[in-house]
Amino acid sequence: MPTMLAVTAREWGAPEVLTPIEIERPEPGLTEILVRVHAAGVNPVDWKTRASGAFVTWGEVPIVGWDVSGTVEAVGPGVTLFQPGDEVFGMPAFPRQAGAYAEFVVAPTRQFTRKPGNISHIEAAALPLAALTAWQALIDTAELRAGQRVLIHGAAGGVGHLAVQIAKAHGAYVIGTARADKHEFLRAIGADEVIDYTAVDFAAVAGEVDIVLDSVGGDYGVRSLPVLRRGGRLVTLAGPDGLPDPADADSRGVRADWPVVEPDSAGLTAIAELVAAGKLRPEIDRVLPLTDAAKAHAYGETGRTRGKIVLQVVAPSQ
Repeated sequence: MPTMLAVTAREWGAPEVLTPIEIERPEPGLTEILVRVHAAGVNPVDWKTRASGAFVTWGEVPIVGWDVSGTVEAVGPGVTLFQPGDEVFGMPAFPRQAGAYAEFVVAPTRQFTRKPGNISHIEAAALPLAALTAWQALIDTAELRAGQRVLIHGAAGGVGHLAVQIAKAHGAYVIGTARADKHEFLRAIGADEVIDYTAVDFAAVAGEVDIVLDSVGGDYGVRSLPVLRRGGRLVTLAGPDGLPDPADADSRGVRADWPVVEPDSAGLTAIAELVAAGKLRPEIDRVLPLTDAAKAHAYGETGRTRGKIVLQVVAPSQ
């Protein structure tokens, strides 16, 4: 049987538990495609699950990662959307194991969409989980409309910088919180105002907003309630611990939610359309080879990245 290189977590713990191994290459079944992975995105959920094994249904061999960009190698029975050679990207299976840190991935066709021609596989691999998180939070959950004021916490991060662009593309007035050294970058991608959260209390200067997207967690959800107008929406990506007391939110006429990102062909296609139109582009902080997955996780855990970390699996010339 053909084999492939993959990165497994031999146990749960520090980045050093990530180990490159040779395993059997998967084969596509009904409605599935086999994708030759060119690049795999690295997300906070990757290192959080690596540390504890929580949140995810793992396969027999735990292979980390969900963000994939690559080419279709083979198609299973019943597949009509793609054919071998097509360039695709996606976030298959989440929160079940997708195994993106590998040379090949198998998943249902409708958990992928075509890669826009104006970006590389490295850039495409940076998009799926973070962009779908931002899209589902802003468009599906908060029901963002043109003209609304949106406050995005952690605006320079992997989800945040994509949320800024998605909100701007939908006609919002965008305010972002970030350290001062990231303000120029945020203005360049469309932020109308930027607040240095280390120097001032964002609640004192943000003014009234319609939507708060919290990608930071901690007490940011509670501290954001006073800036939301009645009828406003607070969306936290930090899980239920990031939500304010329901009675407090109700008394202010605010709805608070914590969505979990899901594979979403329609959302991914809409994201691809924004990319093709030049309205959305991921910022790449660092590219490392697949075998340096442990180094990628260690760097990501510093919390100082601007944009995304990506693992390169296939060199651009291949």
